[in-house]
Amino acid sequence: MIGGGVYRLARDLVKYNHMLRALAAREVAGMYVGSLLGFSWTFIQPAVMILVFWFVFSVGFKTQPLNNVPFVVWLTAGMAPWFVFSAIVASAAGVILQYAHLIKKTVFPSQILVMVKILSNLVGHGAFVLLLVVLILANAMPLSLYYLQGLYYLFCLLVLAGGIGWLISALNVYARDVGQLVPVILQVGFWATPIFWDATIMPHKVQLWLKLNPLCYIIQGYRDSFIYFVPFWHHGWETLYFWAVTGLFLVGGGWVFSRLKPQFADVL
Repeated sequence: MIGGGVYRLARDLVKYNHMLRALAAREVAGMYVGSLLGFSWTFIQPAVMILVFWFVFSVGFKTQPLNNVPFVVWLTAGMAPWFVFSAIVASAAGVILQYAHLIKKTVFPSQILVMVKILSNLVGHGAFVLLLVVLILANAMPLSLYYLQGLYYLFCLLVLAGGIGWLISALNVYARDVGQLVPVILQVGFWATPIFWDATIMPHKVQLWLKLNPLCYIIQGYRDSFIYFVPFWHHGWETLYFWAVTGLFLVGGGWVFSRLKPQFADVL
């Protein structure tokens, strides 16, 4: 059964949870090996990125506040989910090749490797969200329990990224072009997703096409949680569509990974 692949992968995540945490911690530690500032780069990198984009769009292009929301806050709320999603997907594409030395020599649970990338990239996302809250406070915007709703949208993001990650990581073992194609698609997706611009400025027909992108649901959800305080159940049809698409990626990715996994060692 197709769904059996997802079940087996989920079961193995529980079975190998200690190994999963150890590999994720090693990945995070490896990001700062030999660095004088160490863990501080987790905050410096997103802060500099936000500063650059704010300067370009607010100072250079004179972008005005959107719905009385400071542009830098609105922008950061959209950038936070996009950059963790793109980081997970980009790193997941080559994760089987990265750990080829273990897969070829031992009976290694390669199915947990995408989750390793998810956990290791959550550290940077935490820094992004913290910076978002700091910007909200600096602009005298109200705090709200709706911030907790961001956890739901983060879960949405991780499930979608996990399904895509299983799919492309398995395919990349057999067709290395996949690893080259993923950054190109992410670059196009970055500008095609309403991160720097408001989807409502587009004609209605264009908006309908844009909503086919499941990341639009997540990015709007972050803004609803941290800025507009709109509950997720107010987007009923969008929620149903998102989980239908995400379910296809999750089930499809799990099935493809399970089918191709037995031959990884031979191909590598």
